[in-house]
Amino acid sequence: MLYLRLLKESLLFAIDSLIVNKLRTILSLLGITIGIFAMVSVFTVVDSLENNIRDSISSLGDDVIYVAQMPWDFDPNQAWWDYIRRPQPDLDEFKMLKKQLQNAESVAMVLGGRNTLKYKNNSIDNVEGNGVTSEYNNIWDLSIEKGRYITDLECNTGRPVTVIGADIASSLFGTSNALGKKIKIKGRKVEVIGVMLKEGESMMGPSNDRKMFMPLPFARNFYNLRSRNSGAVIMVKAKPGATEALTDELTGVMRSLRKLKPKVNDNFALNKLSMISQGFDQIFGVINVAGFVIGIFSILVGGFSIANIMFVSVKERTSLIGIQKSLGAKNFFILFQFLFESVFLCLIGGAVGLLLIFLGTLAMTYVLDFPTTLGINNIALGFGLSAGIGILAGIIPSYQASRLDPVEAIRAN
Repeated sequence: MLYLRLLKESLLFAIDSLIVNKLRTILSLLGITIGIFAMVSVFTVVDSLENNIRDSISSLGDDVIYVAQMPWDFDPNQAWWDYIRRPQPDLDEFKMLKKQLQNAESVAMVLGGRNTLKYKNNSIDNVEGNGVTSEYNNIWDLSIEKGRYITDLECNTGRPVTVIGADIASSLFGTSNALGKKIKIKGRKVEVIGVMLKEGESMMGPSNDRKMFMPLPFARNFYNLRSRNSGAVIMVKAKPGATEALTDELTGVMRSLRKLKPKVNDNFALNKLSMISQGFDQIFGVINVAGFVIGIFSILVGGFSIANIMFVSVKERTSLIGIQKSLGAKNFFILFQFLFESVFLCLIGGAVGLLLIFLGTLAMTYVLDFPTTLGINNIALGFGLSAGIGILAGIIPSYQASRLDPVEAIRAN
């Protein structure tokens, strides 16, 4: 009951301080508000950005290994020309991997390049054309809105068919049905058998809206499989829980297929989306540290302002402290009374900062179309820092108030 009474009186004193000295208190709380806003807003945006990127990575498949010529994370100790001399993955390797891998759920191959597509008088430039095997859709699920995906037979025979993105369909055919229409790519006619659902922009780069997918044997009429520009990649999806085992198995099988001696380095790269995630972890770590440094200075300035308020508050209520002590109030009662008041003032400033951040997240989510969430961890951080600054700012004034002599305190006024 004593502590509840302390809390109640401290809250009343804090509110009274706000009402009686509005301008002084608001200006002092502004430092806490700005500091919490600066720090927590950075953490909130970074966390939301990180979550969006991780969701995008997860949707691309964090259990998929990409066998390619170039690694996604270059070894600084290895010369760049060693990477250039590496051979591209080829169809024979794809077929052997598909046959030999025990920990793979699905194996697909893709290559491609940029093209201009034409239909009658309409055309669209800079389209990413992809030659794929039929298993591609098992690894990256292409959301087909109209029509269907490429069949095994069409892939094996190299039929001139294609699945196109929503932007390609709207540019070439407008509102009319694209299915069954034949578009031209480098003078060759290709029949549209499917149109993908519109995706919009992705955190991980270009979406499928400006991409087309064709059977790989047919796509080889336009793209040289051995060229560096073809971007040939073998995609291998691991069985549940077998990603690490698949990595080791892939290394052994690829070295065997390429007849590499034990002491010779790999001449291929096994890329995983976790590599991208680790790179983002470092970037987000630096941004979080920068946000913490910026915010902590603002909060410290606010803390000095709160300390000033508390010194003034102790001076204004010196006679009241003397009366309380003469009536039997203990030193710790006086100390906690002022300390709680300091904490309450800082919590009010922190709450205002968090409210501004919450309103900002709504604006970013619904106006800028960037999903942003003020997480429980950041709310706890904001209130925790506010309470901590309140304790640091109020401990000295509270201690001085608790050590006042009751007789001298009553005589102060």
